[in-house]
Amino acid sequence: MHQLPLNNLNVLSQDLLPTPAKVKNDLPLSAKAEKVILEGRETIRNILNHKDHRLFVVVGPCSIHNTDAALEYAKKLRELADKVSDTLYIVMRVYFEKPRTTVGWKGLINDPAMDDSFQIEKGLYTARKLLLDIAEIGLPTSTEALDPISPQYISDLITWTAIGARTTESQTHREMASGLSTPIGFKNGTDGGLDVAINAMHSASQGHHFLGINQEGQCAVFHTRGNKYGHVVLRGGGGKTNYDSVSIKLCEKELKKADLPLSIAVDCSHGNSKKKPELQTLVIENCVNQIIEGNQSIVSFMLESNLNWGNQSIPENLTDLKHGVSVTDACIDWDTTEKALVEARDKLQAILPKRF
Repeated sequence: MHQLPLNNLNVLSQDLLPTPAKVKNDLPLSAKAEKVILEGRETIRNILNHKDHRLFVVVGPCSIHNTDAALEYAKKLRELADKVSDTLYIVMRVYFEKPRTTVGWKGLINDPAMDDSFQIEKGLYTARKLLLDIAEIGLPTSTEALDPISPQYISDLITWTAIGARTTESQTHREMASGLSTPIGFKNGTDGGLDVAINAMHSASQGHHFLGINQEGQCAVFHTRGNKYGHVVLRGGGGKTNYDSVSIKLCEKELKKADLPLSIAVDCSHGNSKKKPELQTLVIENCVNQIIEGNQSIVSFMLESNLNWGNQSIPENLTDLKHGVSVTDACIDWDTTEKALVEARDKLQAILPKRF
């Protein structure tokens, strides 16, 4: 009888990666970029603590696949951030990893060439370089923490982190969140339920002990303090939206019952827009009106936005890719983004300083 191997039965190969310390040494953080990141984190903590009256807005492409287009977008967003800075604090959405229900392109870190070559080392360097370039122009960034290893390579460059709807229930991600240095937004479950996000906030606020890798790439046991800046992100789900005033009140009720801060971020895309990009602006308009009418819990919006409208499939010939168009979820274009955020700023400019 043929005996199967005891180990690595389904493993085809293993490729060693450079350590996080090596990648950071090759692409170091400048004093200017460090200041942008530290000030960004402190600003968001102050917004969550209701010490800063502004809203923070996480806005940018659904996923990054072209760094030139991403930097072009970042420069436009930097100018807009200055224009609305008295009312809105702008953070660029820079997502490198994409969760998949079955299969599909997993993002720039996993497959930077978009051809199933999975050059992860190149992906890590490319991602870090882009984050450094964006920080150098003075713009804070956000990302979704999906893989538990990759934060060791890039988390020092991130101002705000999301835990997605598919991973909010994961013990691994709750433990990881407890040790991250950024404020953390936990999305409600894909069914629209709040329980997983509230449980995640409780879990991540506590200290944990878990396995990971250190900066030298060694396996290590991490002992964390707990992250006190977790908050819920309402993104809809289960075929329903949850940004309306009734849903917000129900969320506030659940947060109070759990003795958690009343700080709510509203994701204007995903289930709340029913995956139709044109509905995102209606979501933000609705939430702005809630704030005008007295809401005090909404502290943030998320928008999926790109240089150009919609999305596209990844073509066999990558030269056929349209510039500045998402290859994952459909996004609103730049003009729509600018108009929506300037209008929100104009409506809230006199309201927010009197809010708390």
